[in-house]
Amino acid sequence: MRQALVLIVFLIYCNCYSQKPSNHSYAVLFYNTENLFDCRDDSLKRDEEFLPDGDKRWTPNRMHKKLSGLSKTIIASNQWNPPALVGLCEVENEWILKQLVYNTSLSNLRYGYIHYESEDIRGIDVALLYRKEEFNVIASSPVLLSDSINNFYTRDALYVKGVINTDTLHIIVNHWPSKRGGASNSEYKRELVSNKVIAFIDSINNSYNAPKLIVMGDFNADFEAKSLKSLINEGHLSSKLTNKQLRSSKAAGSYKYQGQWDLIDHILITNDWLKSKEYNFEHKIIDLPFLLESDKTSSGFKPKRTYAGPRYIGGISDHLPVIITIEKKN
Repeated sequence: MRQALVLIVFLIYCNCYSQKPSNHSYAVLFYNTENLFDCRDDSLKRDEEFLPDGDKRWTPNRMHKKLSGLSKTIIASNQWNPPALVGLCEVENEWILKQLVYNTSLSNLRYGYIHYESEDIRGIDVALLYRKEEFNVIASSPVLLSDSINNFYTRDALYVKGVINTDTLHIIVNHWPSKRGGASNSEYKRELVSNKVIAFIDSINNSYNAPKLIVMGDFNADFEAKSLKSLINEGHLSSKLTNKQLRSSKAAGSYKYQGQWDLIDHILITNDWLKSKEYNFEHKIIDLPFLLESDKTSSGFKPKRTYAGPRYIGGISDHLPVIITIEKKN
C-alpha cells in the first residue's frame, strides 16, 4: 500500500513538472554521474570493468537503478520547476543518454540531448540535456582539448549556443583531468585544458557583444587552484557559490575525499551578467537526503556513491549536483 501511494504521488509530481515553466526563471544543473556506462562491450574503449562479467559486475539491473536515481535527482533538484539545462559528465555514449531521457521519468519532461564522442580512452564524455519547450538550440560542437603534439589526450568539452526566453546563451560543459597522481603533480594538465577553454571563450567574446556565457563542469579544481583561477580571471567569469558560503552546510562541497569536502563542480557565468540589475541568481549544491549517507570514517555525511573501488554501494553518484536558478526581473 505504501509503495502504491508513493508511486501515485510521484506520478502527480511528474504531471505537474510537465507543465510549461515560468517565462521569467529557469534553472541550470550540472551533475557528474559517476561512470554512467551501458552493459555492452565497446572494442574501442576501455569499458571492460563495466560489463556483467567485469570487475564491477555492472548488470542491466544496476544500470537501470542508476538511471532511475539520476532522473529522480534531476526532477527533484529544483522543486516544481525542473532544470531547463542539465550538464552531465562521465557519460559513455548516446545509447545510455537515450535510456536516461526516454526510458525514465524524464520522458514526461521532453528533454533533448547533445553529445559528441570524444577520444577519452575510457569512453566517458560530457553531454547537455535541454527542455525543448524552453531552450532552442542554434548550434553545437565539441571543444577539442587534447594536444597530439605533446601526446596529451583528454576529454573534449561541449559547446552549445541556444535561446531561452529572449536570452542567447553560450554554454561550455567541461570535465577536466583528474587529480590522479596527486593534485600538484597533475595540475599542469588542468592548466593546459584551462588555457584551451580560455582561448575558446576569447573567440566567443570576439564574435558576440557581451555574450551570456555559462561555463560548467567537474573541473577537479577548487577556487584556489591555478587552473580555475586562470579560467575565472581571464574568462571574466564569476560564481555565486564559494567555499566560505558552504562551511555551515550539511554538504560543504560537491565531493568528499578522505573526510574532506571539496568544491570542484562549478557553474560559472560572465561577470557582467552576474552583476546585471535585470537578473537574480540563486546558486546551491543539491544535498537531497537520498543522495547522502552517514560518513562512518569521518563526521557528518558523504555522497552515497555507486561504487567504492570494486564494491557495489548502490548509490547514484560520488558527486553532488550543483544548480543555479536565473530569474529575469519583470
